[in-house]
Amino acid sequence: MLLRLDPAVHSALQRWAADDLRSVNAQIELLLRDALREAGRAPRDAGPVPRRGRPPKDSGD
Repeated sequence: MLLRLDPAVHSALQRWAADDLRSVNAQIELLLRDALREAGRAPRDAGPVPRRGRPPKDSGD
């Protein structure tokens, strides 16, 4: 999906995402989900926020 943003807005999102150890995409998704929930418009069939990053270490070794 292509999203056109003002470069200054994108830069601010990049800094915020980095502060929270997220990608810009994950930060945008989090913000959109929060806004939908606060507006009472969150879809009932939306899944949970996917876990991102490295998978947990296998403790079977």
